[in-house]
Amino acid sequence: MSPLFIEGGKIKLTIKTEQHTLNYRFMKGTTMKAQYNKRKGGYSAELANNILDRSKAIHSLSETLEPQMKFEDGKRTDEVIAYKGWFSQSGLPPFEVKFTDQVKLPPYLSIITFDHLQACEVNYNIYFKADGIKEVK
Repeated sequence: MSPLFIEGGKIKLTIKTEQHTLNYRFMKGTTMKAQYNKRKGGYSAELANNILDRSKAIHSLSETLEPQMKFEDGKRTDEVIAYKGWFSQSGLPPFEVKFTDQVKLPPYLSIITFDHLQACEVNYNIYFKADGIKEVK
C-alpha cells in the first residue's frame, strides 16, 4: 500500500512503480491530480499501464454516460464530441474515461476491461480515453 498523507486539508498519495513515481494531490471537490516524473506529449497506453494495476479489477461507477459538448469561440454548441464515464480501482481515486463513441455501460459496480485504454497528462492532471468497454463475466 502506498503512503497516504494529509497536509493542511489536502490529501497526498505517492505511488511508486519500478519505472515511475506518481504523486497525487486531492482537495475536496477536485479531480485527480498527479505529478508524473516522465513526461511525454499526447495519449499513451504506457502511461495508463503505469497508473492502473492490470492485476486488480476495475469497477464501473456510472450508470449513464455524460456527453461532452463541443465549444467554439468559448461558447458551447449542441454538438456532442465524446462521452464520459466514471470508474474505480482499489488503491486509486475514481477516474473518468472518455469515449469518442457512445458505449453501452454494464450495471453499476460491474468489473470491466477497456479496449485500447490510454492516458495523457496535462498540467499535472491525468486524462483517460478508451475505444470501448467490456464487462468481465
